[in-house]
Amino acid sequence: MARVGRLAGAILAETHGAYYLVGNTKVPCDWAAAGLEPLGEIDALDHPFIRLSPRRPPEIESPCLILDVEGDALPGLLADLFVIQRTGSVSERLWSLVTGASEEDDRSPAEVTQARWLGEVPSPIWRIVRDAVLRCT
Repeated sequence: MARVGRLAGAILAETHGAYYLVGNTKVPCDWAAAGLEPLGEIDALDHPFIRLSPRRPPEIESPCLILDVEGDALPGLLADLFVIQRTGSVSERLWSLVTGASEEDDRSPAEVTQARWLGEVPSPIWRIVRDAVLRCT
C-alpha cells in the first residue's frame, strides 16, 4: 500500500520505501527538517514529479491517503489526478474532494482516507470530475 500526504503544498508519496514529490511546492520547505536531501529548483511544468533522497524516513502527516497503486506508476497517477497542468501546482479543491474536507460545513478530513478507488477510476471519468471541480464559478 502506498501512503500519500502533503508537504509544503505539494504531494509527498511513499511506495516500497521510495519517496516522491508531486507538483510544485507552494511555501518554502525545510527539507532537512522533513528528513530529505535539499532540492534545487522544482519545475513541475517540465517534471510533474521527482524522486526524493531521504536522510531518514519522512513522516507523511495527516490527512493521508492510502492507495493500492505502487512503484513507478504511483507518482504519474498522482500528477494526473491532482496537478493543474497550466501551473504545476496541486489542486486544493481536488485534494479536498478526495480527503473529504469541506469549507461549507467546517468538516475536517479523516486522518487516513482509504482511497484505493483512485487507482481504479477510468481516466475519462476523472477528467469529467477534474473539469467540474476546477471550473471557475
